[in-house]
Amino acid sequence: MPVPWFLLSLALGRNPVVLSLERVVGPEDTARCSPGLSCHLWDGDVLCLPGSLVSAPGPVLVPTRLQTELVLRCYEETDCDLCVRVTVHLAVHGYWEEPEDEAKFGRAADPEFVVPTNASLQAHIVLSFQAYPTARCVLLEVQVPAALVQPGQSVGSVVFDCFGAALGAEVRIWSYTQPRYQKELNLTQQLPDCKGLEVRDSIQSCWALPWLNVSADGDDVRLVLDVSEEQRFGLSLYWNQVQGPAKPWWHRNLTGPQTITLNHTDLVPCLCIQVWPLEPDSVRTSICPFREDPRAHRNLWRAARLQLLPPRGWRLEAPCSLPAEATLCWQAPDGGPCQPLVPPLPRENVTVNKALEFPLLKGHPNVCVQVSTWEKLQLQECLWAASLGPLKDDVLLVEKRGPQDNRSLCALEPSGCTPLLSRASTRAARLGEQLLQDVQSGQCLQLWDDDLGALWACPMDKYIHQRWALVWLACLLFGAVLFLLLLLKKNHVKGWLRLLKEDVRAGAAARSRAALLLYSADDAAFERLVGALASALCQLPLRVAVDLWSRRALSAQGPLAWFHAQRRQTLQDGGVVVLLFSPGAVALCREWLQDATSAPGAHGPHDAFAASLSCVLPDFLQGRAPGRYVGAYFDRLLSPDAVPALFRCVPVFSLPSQMPDFLGTLQGPAAPRPRRLAERAQQVSRALQPAVDGCLRAPGAPGLGRRVGPEAGDRT
Repeated sequence: MPVPWFLLSLALGRNPVVLSLERVVGPEDTARCSPGLSCHLWDGDVLCLPGSLVSAPGPVLVPTRLQTELVLRCYEETDCDLCVRVTVHLAVHGYWEEPEDEAKFGRAADPEFVVPTNASLQAHIVLSFQAYPTARCVLLEVQVPAALVQPGQSVGSVVFDCFGAALGAEVRIWSYTQPRYQKELNLTQQLPDCKGLEVRDSIQSCWALPWLNVSADGDDVRLVLDVSEEQRFGLSLYWNQVQGPAKPWWHRNLTGPQTITLNHTDLVPCLCIQVWPLEPDSVRTSICPFREDPRAHRNLWRAARLQLLPPRGWRLEAPCSLPAEATLCWQAPDGGPCQPLVPPLPRENVTVNKALEFPLLKGHPNVCVQVSTWEKLQLQECLWAASLGPLKDDVLLVEKRGPQDNRSLCALEPSGCTPLLSRASTRAARLGEQLLQDVQSGQCLQLWDDDLGALWACPMDKYIHQRWALVWLACLLFGAVLFLLLLLKKNHVKGWLRLLKEDVRAGAAARSRAALLLYSADDAAFERLVGALASALCQLPLRVAVDLWSRRALSAQGPLAWFHAQRRQTLQDGGVVVLLFSPGAVALCREWLQDATSAPGAHGPHDAFAASLSCVLPDFLQGRAPGRYVGAYFDRLLSPDAVPALFRCVPVFSLPSQMPDFLGTLQGPAAPRPRRLAERAQQVSRALQPAVDGCLRAPGAPGLGRRVGPEAGDRT
């Protein structure tokens, strides 16, 4: 049996207070004013065009407060609709302008001028009403007699009957004048449902409204509609957008009763449910039950993407609004933390699905965008890296400008901004004079410029080449001398060369080959197995990176930032990323591909595999994985058919049975001969065997064919 979260009607039965509503007879809209005012409602609706703010020519009548009341608009005794009555409170703002001579010389300039005391005021008040899926605007003409015109004083109110609305709907109301003299007033209200109002006998849609039970069944969500077998109703799932209209996602016409299963990966905070009987003029009611669901918020961040909009625009794409801030930062190629650039882009709130502009003159691959909440960094993307190439070994110079053309330059480094002409032991300080000359000669790329300062990206390649030129020359001379000695003593070293011929050729290449191991931390026994594999590979030798050995860096940077840095460094060094598949890893992959009905539990604080999927899956989906990735799984811990088909575009090996081929792929073209490779494979297999046996003996050890979940339902 599923465990109920809450039992509710889709008409939002949250208010325990039962209200009795006033009845308004007839379908016509009406308007009435407080004593002393006169008002008129224009026939028909008008266009909702607020227009721009304009200056008031004198005292004007403006709305100051909105007030709503629920009423019933009835056509017969048992045929009523819910309606929203809106009261607009009005006041006089502004003063009569004095003639120019009076403002300059005082009242004596024109003793005959008097402030008008017999002038009435007239205003056109617009009421805008929005409740998905309808929107209306009406125009009220209000006139205030001269006796009530007192600047700064309230003059009364006008009441409009009324805007029709659905039970349980969220309504938004705006009010402004035409022309618009001030910012429009706005009000958002959540309407109650059939259970919260004494309308069961008056509103026919309440007689046969479908009742909904939203419940959790493991990792899935069930929508159980308890209606009779003959009743037909419509069910729609949509994303309630803060900016713009709602975005439909799923729609069906059904006959009750029905049970609909949603995969938990489809939940986002703005996912709403709407239901209505398939009858003429039936009421559509909605609810958004996942606004506070932690899983929905995690899914929202997983679905968020940063997109570059040439030439200098960018956009955060997400199905819902995000309470986040964005800033620019400078990412050095050494894998350190991305350093914020303040200026030119201070932290500011992000509006999703809206194009934003970089305040930069030029793009650079090292300039990245960080999107974060008050808790942690959520997204980081170097948007120009795809078009301008990988990260460059450039130094960022920050120019600060003070009064009297006073300028100073410092280099942005991990330790802070180092003045160029200082005695610090950093690279930028040692090359301070040369970097100043590069800026003056135009060899640096100017990224940003204003009155407060500028940003310069200066290449460092030529200084690195100069520094190592003598070293390389000395190495070449030493190599030439050594070669001559070997030629003279070739009979003595012939055997030694034969033995080392293979190791010198393969070992040098292997030492420069890096391998990044990614795995899902299913349990402690599997982590020990991964640790044993990493230690054995280090003896080949290979340079192995695994999160087991980087707990402190993971805690400081977070799994996502740590994986970005390790993956970038591994691929830049010509290395390979190894995906170790286990039942938990397969479940996570299918969870991201949205075809799972069962997935592992909450991710641990050091789970780099879960954090890395946002970058790993796009490489496979876009065909960039071959040559960069290798897959592997352990014998008797996972069925070969369990590895998702998406990852079979790269070699996938079974360990330890295919250990020689696995090691040959890791070492690349410089792999040793088959005999030597087989010996190394035996050594690694012997080192792994105790850990593999420990996994098989562990309680709850995964077995063959562990089900990671079927596809959950259809969508349109």
